[in-house]
Amino acid sequence: MNNKSVLVVGICLMAGAVSVSAEPYVYPNKGQSPQQMEKDKYQCYGWAKGQTGYDPMNPPGITAHAAPQGSILGGAARGAAGGALIGAIAGDAGKGAAIGAGVGAVGRGLRNRSAQNQQVQAQDQQAARISQMRSEYNRAYAVCLEGRGYSVK
Repeated sequence: MNNKSVLVVGICLMAGAVSVSAEPYVYPNKGQSPQQMEKDKYQCYGWAKGQTGYDPMNPPGITAHAAPQGSILGGAARGAAGGALIGAIAGDAGKGAAIGAGVGAVGRGLRNRSAQNQQVQAQDQQAARISQMRSEYNRAYAVCLEGRGYSVK
């Protein structure tokens, strides 16, 4: 499995973990009917959503950023061209092209790796923020229901 495949699988797993969250258990402490409980749960859903800006019925997804552009071969080709020019000035275009190709390939590979690492860090931060929003929503939802005479766990 290459790096891009691992990255895509990781993103899918994070998105699934964030969006699939257990619904809290709600128990009517004051003899509320099932119909009243559903009405109260719906009203508390709306209130908690308004307080936190998070909607568990439509949670935000984790944004997949564009993959780094350019291949290692492209970097090698550009490096070889530049190296050939420098080598021609120095008297050996072939040696200059070979050195330039190596430097170009390594440079492109390092830039791609750095971009992938930054992308993963950004997605981790986004997943943490979504998790925090969900936690804030759950707390607000529980406060609302507890205020209406329910036990929430």
